[in-house]
Amino acid sequence: MLTTQQLKDIEQLQKECETHDHLQLKLNWEMLENRGSDQLDFFHYENDELVAFLGLYAFGSTVEVCGMVNPSERRKGHFHRLFRLGMEKVKQNGYKKILLNAPAGSDTAKAFLCKQGAEYAFSEHQMEWKEKPLEGTDNILLRQATLEDYEMRVRLSVTAFGVDEEDARAMESMALGDNTNMLMIVVNEGTVGKIRVSREEGQAWIYGFAILPEYQGKGIGRKVLRRVIKEQSSAGYSVHLEVEMKNDHALGLYESVGFKAVHAQDYYKYQPSFSI
Repeated sequence: MLTTQQLKDIEQLQKECETHDHLQLKLNWEMLENRGSDQLDFFHYENDELVAFLGLYAFGSTVEVCGMVNPSERRKGHFHRLFRLGMEKVKQNGYKKILLNAPAGSDTAKAFLCKQGAEYAFSEHQMEWKEKPLEGTDNILLRQATLEDYEMRVRLSVTAFGVDEEDARAMESMALGDNTNMLMIVVNEGTVGKIRVSREEGQAWIYGFAILPEYQGKGIGRKVLRRVIKEQSSAGYSVHLEVEMKNDHALGLYESVGFKAVHAQDYYKYQPSFSI
């Protein structure tokens, strides 16, 4: 579990890096704030100031890796050392797939990843809802998920996202933060989907939005998004989500209700030799 001071240090370093580099880092704050006992975060301090950080984010057998270094402390080997420690933890935990994450606009990050032998895999848009009139959302009910919804949530992850069942069960067993709601989508008294909403510092983020294949293409997803947008924007939150760039269907859906791409993240596949 990260301490309050560690979280403050990570936040401060993130602000410094984003301001200097004019980009946005993806640090999965919902996961950082709800870390268990396993050591998945790596720090380097100089004179009590955090100057380099690397985090591992496990999604079943897949682990995502993201880090940052204070602009004034780059090219000193800090990040390479943290990266080596992170890869040792990856080996120890037995993750099967490693994805290294970097903001699309960071040439420094890309150069580092290419030097490690990482191969580009895909990119994601980070999208923000831009205010526009929204139509009604009748015939759609969103309710809080219960323990009885676990098997349905697993089924949705497998059928909608294509993950294997073992990974789906691991992900659906993860604890949610106090500011996160897991909602089930109900149509005609039947559960047909799920959507997770996490709120932090004036922003509401949509994750894990899935609808059973047999109910797709019926306008349900658009109505769900309108409902969530209305509720969160009325409560004073800006609304955000992420989507893979080549997912044309999802992009079209999100754009149709008013989402616009504001940032991009690149992902690289990595197969370490563990002799880093």
